[in-house]
Amino acid sequence: QVQLVESGGGLVQAVDSLRLSCAASGRTFGGYVMGWFRQAPGKEREFVAAIFWTGGNTFYGDSVKGRFTISRDKAKNTVYLQMNSLIVEDTGLYYCASGRDSNIPNPRGYTNWGLGTQVTVSS
Repeated sequence: QVQLVESGGGLVQAVDSLRLSCAASGRTFGGYVMGWFRQAPGKEREFVAAIFWTGGNTFYGDSVKGRFTISRDKAKNTVYLQMNSLIVEDTGLYYCASGRDSNIPNPRGYTNWGLGTQVTVSS
């Protein structure tokens, strides 16, 4: 049974940095895509970033390009999201997800989800 557990969220000020972690367990993730999504109150779930577990190719949503970096540590079975130059609009519940669909930004392509970690950016 796949488990994804996010951590590292919190309350920070604009321009600060934060690193989120996603501890993955329950299977080997070779051939899988690991993604980060976020959802603000009243808004749809938004694609943030994704990484191919095997090859390490990365993908980013337009709103975070140049500020966020996704990475993974195969030995620790953990995916990270380094968030720099945070802005108020980055506020939301951040989810980690895994899947095998090729449509990277589409949340429907991901089969397993964590419960999320809250990130709040104040001005």
